[in-house]
Amino acid sequence: MTATAERLQITEPGVYDGIPDEVYHALPGLSSTGIKRMLQAPAVYRWHADHPAPPKKTFDFGHAVHARVLGVGLPVAVIPEDLLAANGATSTKAAKAFIAEARAEGKTVLKAEEYAEVAAMADAVLSHPDAGPLLTGAQPEVSILWDDPLAGIRCRGRLDYWHERAGVAVDLKSARSADPQRFARHAVEYGYPEQGAHYQTGTAILTGRAAPRFIHVLVEKEPPHLVSVVELDSDFLAVAYDRVRYAINLYANCEATGRWPGYGDGIHPIQSPAWYRADTLDEMEF
Repeated sequence: MTATAERLQITEPGVYDGIPDEVYHALPGLSSTGIKRMLQAPAVYRWHADHPAPPKKTFDFGHAVHARVLGVGLPVAVIPEDLLAANGATSTKAAKAFIAEARAEGKTVLKAEEYAEVAAMADAVLSHPDAGPLLTGAQPEVSILWDDPLAGIRCRGRLDYWHERAGVAVDLKSARSADPQRFARHAVEYGYPEQGAHYQTGTAILTGRAAPRFIHVLVEKEPPHLVSVVELDSDFLAVAYDRVRYAINLYANCEATGRWPGYGDGIHPIQSPAWYRADTLDEMEF
């Protein structure tokens, strides 16, 4: 089932297109970001839920790349250079007024050189022999809402690009490095395995089909804006599925009890990790 935001009130589980960012983020439901925070500590999740913050300026760049590649999203307002200070800063009264007005209109604001980088990154993605076809010919920014069958918790996700017939979900990432050999560490740091497992679960429940492949398209922020296409293997995702299951069950328990604990009391003994011992022994000479 696919529905547009204009035709339906978004209260029931389903697959929805045409939902603006601000509407999606206001929907109730445990997102992949919420799962990451629950895994850190329930208190972290609760604090962010109770203190929603406006998007950081650093997110504007990523949003602009998404909009340029996917063809949807917030429009971009480029700050005229004659409004900037002599050093290129946005500290002038005129620049601040331009930014405030553009943001009030729901636009992403960038400097001219930033938007040139956005265009170069988008061109690199769309001209890539593997990434380009993955991000064309199907549906961008599809929102999914579902109820977890075990805990009864409402969950949500937003697929950057959805090839429904092929059963492929694509996630576009702006990255410091698109080197596939370095992605595993970055993926764990930013919760990408949990994101993939969460979205796979939701689409499988809603479509009644097998979980889709979840593929990441990475593009580097720095020239020459190298691009790679990566996919976490089944063993990697199996661990993520367990972590997501734990986070959802923990969330349900916290909701039921009204308790959102932190890291726990007492002194926590810390053992040295295997890599610390191995690296130390390799470096020492006897």
